[in-house]
Order: sequence, then structure tokens, then C-alpha cells
Amino acid sequence: MSLVKLTIKGISYSQTQNGAYALILNEVDGERKLPIVIGAFEAQSIAIALEAELKPPRPLTHDLFRNFAERFDIVVKQVIIHKLVDGVFYSSIICERDKIEEIIDARTSDAIALALRFNAPIFTYKNILDKAGIYLKSNPEENENEEQDDLDEMLSSNENINQEKPGESYHKHSLSELHELLETAVQNEDYEKAAKIRDEISKRES
Repeated sequence: MSLVKLTIKGISYSQTQNGAYALILNEVDGERKLPIVIGAFEAQSIAIALEAELKPPRPLTHDLFRNFAERFDIVVKQVIIHKLVDGVFYSSIICERDKIEEIIDARTSDAIALALRFNAPIFTYKNILDKAGIYLKSNPEENENEEQDDLDEMLSSNENINQEKPGESYHKHSLSELHELLETAVQNEDYEKAAKIRDEISKRES
């Protein structure tokens, strides 16, 4: 079976599944997206790895794993999403130490959080993407924001993903206020809030 390389498009909040998020992966050499439902902690960890601004004062679990692995010369080479059963994705972390390769079973959210910290590529098999991948019906001439709107609309029609929690809207704040709120949220280790503020800042600055 052939492998397909994936990149991370973004993370959206799922209102239908309390505390759950949708991690959206892009097919590198194609137009399909692979949505994967993940938990709040993993969403925060992935968001922090994606954003240089989000630097926790103390290492999170995935940061600790990276520090531990680096101390013992263990390198994460790649992550493979290798199985899909009843809507659940299964992944493997390919590691190497002293030129000896090991395969470690992991939850997909954990595997991707670690892949980001090791700058390791993410793959899945073509048959999994054929089964679970989705196409956007965007016009090629549309810009990135319009494509994201199409993705949000599609996800909302299926799982109401990407809707804010009540009382957590930041659109009324100025950009300077958002940066202050972001810094405060990171210092308080409220990474879910920080991720939402980060998303609002990204929309303003795009």
C-alpha cells in the first residue's frame, strides 16, 4: 500500500462532542482533507507546537516526552496513520536510536503532537484517505479564507464542528487587547483559551 504525505491545515472546535476538536490534515499532493476528532488537551498541545507565540512556562506532556527522548538520543522519524476502524484512527510512531528502528503504537493525536515537536513527516495509507478523505468544492480561484469557510460549512453540516463555546467570542477585542489576553492565557497555562485567541489573531492578521 502506498503512503500519502499529510500536513496540518488547522484545528476546529466540535460543539456536538463536548470537549472535542477536529484536527484537519491536508493531502500534500492532492485536494483531500482528513478530519480527525481529538481531545481538548491534545488540541492545545498541537496548537502550541504550531504557534511560536505559545510558549508554556513549563513543559507539557509532549514537550517532556521530546526532552526525555532527546536526552537518550531517540529520534522520531515519522508518524503513520495506519488503520481506521469504526471511525477511530490508529497510528504508529517510527523512532530510531543507535540506527535501530522501533515502531511504537500511539493515539493519532499524541503521534501528531510529537511529530510536530520532532519536525517529523506525517503519512497515511492511500486506502485510508480514499475511505475517510473529503473534497472541498472550492473554486481554484478562491482565496485561502474562502476555502476555510467552505471547510467550516462542510464540517458544521456533519458534526457542527468549528463553533465557539458560548461566552468565548473575541471578535470585539482590539488586536493589541488580543495579544495581551494571549500572553495572560499562556502564563495561566490556559492553553485552550490561548488557542482560541491565537486563532482570532491569525484571522485579523491574514
